[in-house]
Amino acid sequence: MSNNEVQILLVEDNKSDAMLTIRALKKLNLANNLVHLHDGAKALDFLFGEGEYEGRHIGDKPKVIFLDLKMPKVDGLEVLRVIKADERTKLIPVVMMTSSKEEKDIVESHKLGVNSYIVKPVGFENFTKTVTELGFYWLIGNQTPYN
Repeated sequence: MSNNEVQILLVEDNKSDAMLTIRALKKLNLANNLVHLHDGAKALDFLFGEGEYEGRHIGDKPKVIFLDLKMPKVDGLEVLRVIKADERTKLIPVVMMTSSKEEKDIVESHKLGVNSYIVKPVGFENFTKTVTELGFYWLIGNQTPYN
């Protein structure tokens, strides 16, 4: 693994959810190479080496993207649509982490190729437990074609 390799790309506009996620992953030493971005537009710039991330080596793909659904600028569904439509990024696992239990959001996410759809649990302990399990599964258990 190179020093530039991002293992987790966390795209989350809610500061407290992001802090809880990062804290849970750090406790397990799974957040050493985590990048947290606050909106979908920045996430797409990061993944494709554009905007403020121009020149970033886009071959350094994250092992997993934790993506919120409802975000400013570009929402999670549009980010997912772009990721899964592009040959360079379509194999990156994407986990939709959202508070939405709406059937249309779940169906649309799966139609677009989401790898997992997780409704954020309420409460600190449940949230932390879920993030811990996700981190272990996607970083240690899951095998991707380019790692």
